[in-house]
Amino acid sequence: MSRLVFLGVFSLTQPNSSEDTIGDLKKLISAQTGTRWDKIVLKKWYTIFKDHVSLGDYEIHDGMNLELYYQ
Repeated sequence: MSRLVFLGVFSLTQPNSSEDTIGDLKKLISAQTGTRWDKIVLKKWYTIFKDHVSLGDYEIHDGMNLELYYQ
């Protein structure tokens, strides 16, 4: 069982297409933080966002806060 380490709250401030996937967003965060994108976990409350689902499907938009974890 892998542990999640809470890194903080990530505020989505860049305009992203609703067609972009969570995986695309994680790669963007990875480039900015210097961490491996496949080790990043994005959550909101108890929902863990899946890499292949689009931002639009999760209704993620500009100005939204997401919890950022490292696995």
